[in-house]
Amino acid sequence: MPGHKGISHLGPEALDITEIAGADSLYEADGIIAQSEKNASALFGAPTYYSTEGSSQCIRAMLYLVAQCAAEQNKSPCILAARNVHKTFLTALALLGLDVEWIYPLPEESYLSCTVTPERLHTILTDMTEKPAAVYVTSPDYLGNVADIAGLAQVCHAHGVYLLVDNAHGAYLKFLQPSAHPMDLGADLCCDSAHKTLPVLTGGAYLHLSSKLPPVFQNQAKAALALFGSTSPSYLILQSLDAANAYLSEHSRQFADLAQMADQFRCRLQQQGYAFGGNEPLKWTILTKPYGYTGTELATRLREAGIECEFADPDHVVLMLAATLTQTQLEQVAKALLRIQARPSLRAAPPAVMAPDRVMSPRAALFSPQETLPIADCLGRVLAQANVGCPPAVPIVCCGERIDKNALQAFSYYGIAACTVTK
Repeated sequence: MPGHKGISHLGPEALDITEIAGADSLYEADGIIAQSEKNASALFGAPTYYSTEGSSQCIRAMLYLVAQCAAEQNKSPCILAARNVHKTFLTALALLGLDVEWIYPLPEESYLSCTVTPERLHTILTDMTEKPAAVYVTSPDYLGNVADIAGLAQVCHAHGVYLLVDNAHGAYLKFLQPSAHPMDLGADLCCDSAHKTLPVLTGGAYLHLSSKLPPVFQNQAKAALALFGSTSPSYLILQSLDAANAYLSEHSRQFADLAQMADQFRCRLQQQGYAFGGNEPLKWTILTKPYGYTGTELATRLREAGIECEFADPDHVVLMLAATLTQTQLEQVAKALLRIQARPSLRAAPPAVMAPDRVMSPRAALFSPQETLPIADCLGRVLAQANVGCPPAVPIVCCGERIDKNALQAFSYYGIAACTVTK
């Protein structure tokens, strides 16, 4: 294996190897992969492990490790999580049988965001009769909002709980001046999708652990990843992660330079009437309705100009920037946006985020008999699977919750036509 025997049909076959002599083995690494992970650990300043199946594999591993630690302490683990999680978090809860308590978005927020300040977290943890095993936040989120990770870490540690960060969109934060990476700000566990913001092939990701964690975390890290990973990890992806180590060692300054340049272009666009959300340096989240367009309309205009956005919905267009972009390319993006004429503002507001009734656990819902129905037939039914695509892969209603009128309104607004519900 592989069956192509290195003979080129697509181009990369000669590099697409498997666990042959000298190539090491990802989950039992003691050779070149182990050395490469050590190089990545030195770059990030924390024990770092590779994933070839994105941050999804790392999210499952993080929760498994927390569950393992709780088991050693004879505790039943519950995770306190900001609601704007990736749907992988839900499936991980179901697979591991973990319970969850939600922190909901503020009234003015989209379901894609959930502001958790240190003060808010302290109040929530203080009011809980039984502390969670961990707090879980997504930062940066899909709309480019970066949480106060340092402040959240201080609160978590004061209450004796771990802080887990889905940093899928923020691997590059390590290479700003100063670093804004969660592991440098006090997070205990963190995942990065290297492929989202670094020159890495799709699927390449990192799992980072704090060196201050109990030994069970580092002892079980590889086993946790192996539990949820293929026994045939892609060596093309592994080679791209390895190559990124050298690139980041030599070109880390590019990220800070791009952040400065991106901010200058953002200011220029704001002066011409564009409104932005979020505070992430290398993500432009355009609030399109003040400019007179839905996000999907503006995304179509950009596509016609040869620019593909990361994500668009009725209210936003999200553009992700990478260090490989040049000033000329950013200028092209800015010019494409400025060629679009402003129109009268659109007033339609998105549906408010509500807290649906929880009928059963995510595990019970996901493993129950199911059927898929048009949303018009789903009122009062219990959601079995998170009916959202990727991007953004953030559930509007979670597995095990009842679909009410507010949920139906949100499904309709965001273009979800059918739901998978329990029978």
